[in-house]
Amino acid sequence: MKGIRSKVPRALPVGARLECADNTGAKELQIIMVKGYRGVLKRYPAAGVGDMVVVSVKKGTPEMRKQVLTAVIIRQKKEIRRPSGLRVKFEDNAAVITDDKGDPKGTEIRGPVAKEAIERFSKIASAASIIV
Repeated sequence: MKGIRSKVPRALPVGARLECADNTGAKELQIIMVKGYRGVLKRYPAAGVGDMVVVSVKKGTPEMRKQVLTAVIIRQKKEIRRPSGLRVKFEDNAAVITDDKGDPKGTEIRGPVAKEAIERFSKIASAASIIV
């Protein structure tokens, strides 16, 4: 997991619901914990694009439901400012289920993936169809 060059606002606090953008069988995820979060005392941990989070599967196949897994956030509604001055935002909040190292469990990713997530987790790029 490498550093990130863009200024990514942490717009998804603990408890936020995300769409699962891969083909693992999960449909909706809920953030339980943000890995590596260091913040202010008593402030809710929050995550942004490219962060690894621990999630609970809320909707999906019966085998996947109620499982606690790790995921990487690939899209967020709140805009991201890139060093070139370009601002990028997506129409939904989405994540991809991964293992502890950041390798995706699914074989394909639906929809666009932010470049900031691929900078940190390069294995996601092989499954992505569109990189923005």
